[in-house]
Amino acid sequence: MKTQLKIALFLIATNIMMLLLFGGSIYYFLYNYSYADFYKRLETRATIAAKYNFDADKVTAESFKTIREEHLEKLTEEKEYLYQIEQNSDLKEVAKKSLLPLHFIRDIIANAKSTLQINDTFYTGIRYNNNEKLYIVVVSAKNYYASHHLLFMRNIIFIAIVLIILITTYLSLFFSKHIFDPIKNITRRVKQISTENIHLRIEENNEDDEISQLISTFNDLLNRLETAFETQKNFISNASHEFGTPLTSIMGEAEVMLMKERSPEEYQQSLTSILGQAERLNQITQTLLYLAQTGYTNKRVHFEILRTDELIWQTKEMIDKLNPKNNIQIDFSLLPENPKKLKVMGNKQLLYLAFTNILNNACKYSNNKPVQVTIASSDNQVFLAFKDQGIGIPASEMPFIYDPFFRASNTRNFEGYGIGLPLTRNIIKIHNGHLQVSSVVEKGTTVQIKLPLAVIQ
Repeated sequence: MKTQLKIALFLIATNIMMLLLFGGSIYYFLYNYSYADFYKRLETRATIAAKYNFDADKVTAESFKTIREEHLEKLTEEKEYLYQIEQNSDLKEVAKKSLLPLHFIRDIIANAKSTLQINDTFYTGIRYNNNEKLYIVVVSAKNYYASHHLLFMRNIIFIAIVLIILITTYLSLFFSKHIFDPIKNITRRVKQISTENIHLRIEENNEDDEISQLISTFNDLLNRLETAFETQKNFISNASHEFGTPLTSIMGEAEVMLMKERSPEEYQQSLTSILGQAERLNQITQTLLYLAQTGYTNKRVHFEILRTDELIWQTKEMIDKLNPKNNIQIDFSLLPENPKKLKVMGNKQLLYLAFTNILNNACKYSNNKPVQVTIASSDNQVFLAFKDQGIGIPASEMPFIYDPFFRASNTRNFEGYGIGLPLTRNIIKIHNGHLQVSSVVEKGTTVQIKLPLAVIQ
């Protein structure tokens, strides 16, 4: 059963139950009230009849007679039964003569009053004592209100319930359809979307409701999926190219050397070339591995308390060994007095790799011009800025700098794979930090990093 129909049936069933409960309650209370009120009216008439017929005070009797005639309406088929009960009276004879049930008469004598209903006729009897004499007075009448008005009320309630059920059924089906139509449209649109046309989107409206939020969320998901698919395609394409170049060189070099006998010097030269290409291939593999690993934020990484200034110094020492011509300058003017404001929770190997990538690129693309490193902090963050005087990045290409294997158009004369910056950004994300790049062609590039301070007890 479809959800739309389930909701419609639920609404219909709920309304029917509420209507039946409401209508039944009204009828029940009216029914009980009409019967109780009618018995009370009969009791009043019985009391007046007793006083009128048996009171010794004639003035009082006449007063009750006047009240009865002037103020009490005649009930339908109203009758009075008045009997004196002697000590030796046979109650069976009284019951036979009055055509009243024996138990009713006994109940009146025992309890001072009693009520009885036979078909549509209602009886109220009272025990009356006067001048040491015992009487029973019974007044009977038909309850016209109960037999006619209540029947009319019952029919009205029944008709109202039927009409309301019909209206409720129509409205429930109408509104359930109205509610689920947008979901059906979403489902129909989603079925049209596949990997071949993942650019398609669900049309959004300007309403601020749950359906609009669902559409917006799903479109955002499609945007992320499309980006992921495109990134994956580009990654595979570029990775194949980057792997293919050194592999082709290795295979070509080996084939050339195997064509004929070579001298030891030629073999050594060829093996050196093959080793260089293999090292390049290994470097690409290791970098891609790091890039893939850091792409998952849920990957378990060992964190410890680290001082960012010490990491920067260690990075500079390593670059000094590999590139003695570098001109890295570390600015200490903004260092905080409290060393705790330089400490972060991080993975030493990953942060070291990130800082190395930034400084290597700064030195490489600036031809060893001065590279300034600034370290500062606030109450909750550490700020690192790496500023070079290199070739810069064209403004039109800035949106693509985090795409794996992307290289700016002005970097053709420099070696590289286009992996360092995406890898660095992933590392900073893992550390709950933020990386920002700004650049001007022929003036240089600035990389800014913000890392949260470590909470030290």
